[in-house]
Amino acid sequence: MTLYMPLFKSCSTVKTLSQLHAHLLTTGLHKGTLASTKLIESYAKMGSLESARLVFEKFQTPDSFMWGVLIKCYVWNRFYEEAISLYHEMSCCYHETQFSSFIFPPILRACSNIGEVGIGQKVHGRIIKYGLDSDTVVQTSLLSMYGETASLSNAKKVFDEMLLKDVVSWCSIISSYLHNGKAKEGLELFRQMVSEGVEPDSVTMLSVAEVCGQFGSWILARSVHGHAVRREIQWDGSLGSSLVAMYSKCGDLYSAERLFRCSSNHSAALWTTMISCYNQSGCFQEAIDMFEEMQVSNVEPNSVTIISVLCSCARIGWLKGGKSVHCFVIRKAIDHDMERLGPALIDLYGNCGKIRDCQNVFNMVEGENIVTWNILMSVFARKGKSEDALTLFSLMHKQGLLPDSFSLASALSVCGDIGSSDLGHQIHGYVIKAGILCEFVQNSLIDMYSKSGLVDSANQIFEDIEWKTVVTWNSMICGFSQNGNSVEAISLFDKMYLNCLEIDKVALLSVIQACSHLGYLEKGKWVHHKLICNGIKGDTYIETSLIDMYAKCGALEIARRVFDNMEERSVVSWSAMIAGYGMHGQINDAISLFSQMVELGIKPNEITFMNILSACSHTGFVEEGKAYFTSMTRDFGIEPISDHYTCIVDLLSRAGDLSGAYNIIKSMSFPAGASIWGAFLNGCRIHREMDMLKRIPINLLDADYNSAGYHSLLSDIYAEGGKWDEFGKVRLKMRSAGLRKVPGCSIIEIEKRIYRFGAGDTSHSQTKEIYRFLEDFVDMAQKAGYTEKDLYTTDTGEFPRGNNVISHGERLAIAFGIINTSPGTTLRISKNLRVCRDCHSFTKIVSKLTGRTIIMRDLNRFHHFKDGFCSCRDYW
Repeated sequence: MTLYMPLFKSCSTVKTLSQLHAHLLTTGLHKGTLASTKLIESYAKMGSLESARLVFEKFQTPDSFMWGVLIKCYVWNRFYEEAISLYHEMSCCYHETQFSSFIFPPILRACSNIGEVGIGQKVHGRIIKYGLDSDTVVQTSLLSMYGETASLSNAKKVFDEMLLKDVVSWCSIISSYLHNGKAKEGLELFRQMVSEGVEPDSVTMLSVAEVCGQFGSWILARSVHGHAVRREIQWDGSLGSSLVAMYSKCGDLYSAERLFRCSSNHSAALWTTMISCYNQSGCFQEAIDMFEEMQVSNVEPNSVTIISVLCSCARIGWLKGGKSVHCFVIRKAIDHDMERLGPALIDLYGNCGKIRDCQNVFNMVEGENIVTWNILMSVFARKGKSEDALTLFSLMHKQGLLPDSFSLASALSVCGDIGSSDLGHQIHGYVIKAGILCEFVQNSLIDMYSKSGLVDSANQIFEDIEWKTVVTWNSMICGFSQNGNSVEAISLFDKMYLNCLEIDKVALLSVIQACSHLGYLEKGKWVHHKLICNGIKGDTYIETSLIDMYAKCGALEIARRVFDNMEERSVVSWSAMIAGYGMHGQINDAISLFSQMVELGIKPNEITFMNILSACSHTGFVEEGKAYFTSMTRDFGIEPISDHYTCIVDLLSRAGDLSGAYNIIKSMSFPAGASIWGAFLNGCRIHREMDMLKRIPINLLDADYNSAGYHSLLSDIYAEGGKWDEFGKVRLKMRSAGLRKVPGCSIIEIEKRIYRFGAGDTSHSQTKEIYRFLEDFVDMAQKAGYTEKDLYTTDTGEFPRGNNVISHGERLAIAFGIINTSPGTTLRISKNLRVCRDCHSFTKIVSKLTGRTIIMRDLNRFHHFKDGFCSCRDYW
């Protein structure tokens, strides 16, 4: 039989092996254990496992070695469950003494690959029973099995019981800890290994380098690199690439470049790693330059290299370069079916706005590649083609492709963007039915429901998630903040902070926005303090949000200090500061800042002009407002939109130039909406020019505006004019359309807490004291020379009937504030509606008689009351 061994090596195909097998059958040599075992092994290596199994079954008395070979062959071909079945079959056929150590490594490998730690433990028990637990190969196999099935305590026990720990066993236990998220313990084992004089090999160093990169620990990375150099550990391509990637992840791109340049073996993998490092650091042009250098060096790129370069082109929107790479792919026949490169090309063309090219690439790719579908759906969503994205999602489902978490998250995101909660509900049902409740999808559900205004449904999902990540907390905080649930947003942020979770910029921006909505100054200051303590500065978005927050909380001086200390100011930052001055009625400062902005060469945008026009409207600066409105188109090429027209119509209407306001409405190239007509109607109401309404060619009552504010204003105008039929029609229309007047709500901040009051509120624990103060204040005001008309004159000039005006939320908040604070304390109040005229007069009197400064923010602007005067000069 020994003579036939070279013939086995010469068999390169199943056909030649079959011919040799037939010859052995003819000569009778097939009956020998060695020949049959060799046939089994040879057939398995060529992928003909059925022939190998047939040889085994024809052998009358297979020994444990032959069983072991067959089991190993099944493991080679990744038939792990079948290998385990063979092991059980062998266990039933053979006596314990016939088991050898050769059997166990492959069966333990099978247990690892299918995650069957239970079967692996039973195999371990049999190993101990047969006295094979001291065999080094078996021990190393046990280490790998326990490590790969995340059973670290068992792995450590096996390792500790090993008498001889070689570099392979050390590498196995270290890798087990590192790859199961126990980086600290793994690195400690590495230190122990080195201290015991065991020299790590390149495989061990590879694992350690990967973890250093994950930690982002530059000091540890330098130590690992230094150890590899000092011990002269042979670098293969994988270790070199891993060390380069390690430095990049630690933020040391310079060391990564230097290591790359010093490497003697510039393989395709190393070039690709360096290109990826540039991408991860945002150096996309450098990544493209590196690819060009790679081509000059005559190193052939692979599909991974091409994907990285296409990513670079996509991120900088370099269409020409991306097309050049695409041509290179076609010319070199890299991935001819586009299965791997298709998604990267779709992403490239999508980022460059070439949707048709995206679809062309998509049509070239095999339809079973779900990644390609996901990328195209993502492109549609990013480019605002929501219907196309949902159509693609539906088509994917119809073709039998089961959506994965990315597909579902993209579809849910689109549903949130277009407010399609019905489809979102259906997708949610599918998610529950399919059991795809991963973090990615759950966060997308929270986002979808929040954007659809169903914040309670979003919160229910949030509460049901047992293990919440930082992203999950951020999603819910953003959901609350975006839906006006500012108190809930701040409360959830506080809970997140108390749970010692990492607070990132997303959460901070959301809570700053919530503080802005509430006018919650103390909490805003606290958040700002945490930003400073954590060294977060120089972020334009956060600093601009702080400007907006301080301005809306009445702390305009602090807002200006934040603005002045900014290292870099965007046009949004300038606009926010101008808006702050405008809402506080400081028109001269707003104009000065606008002029300074233009002189510095910063071009104002639509928002900037809306803010400066609004500032002019709040203060009655008619000529300046008209000049800005003209300059917007003439000097900066910005066509006015509805918001700009609303500002200029409001400015002219408030100033009494109703004819000018009406002429502007007539000159518009699009129909006026509810906000524009509302501004005009309010001007007519203020100046008692109701005859102007007769000149309007449209029936204001029949106008199809889905605005409760507009209809409320129109009904009030009809009521003041005694036109009760029209008043009734407006109210009937509001009821039939489901439009409700927004209930008034006032908020006051006292000792770092906020308190809410609605009109006629009696829910507070100090209700009796609040109403008693208001009654006593009437007597105090009258003794000071004020009349009831001074205190309660409404917009109609009549004394109010009932207790409605007397118990407005801002009055209750003021009374509560005076009762619960020491004399001289400034009261800060926020109201979600425009302050009515009689409450404005009342607050002026309060500030005079109590010596208090009262800062009140209503829907439109700030009012600073002091010594009986208001900063708005009764113009608002």
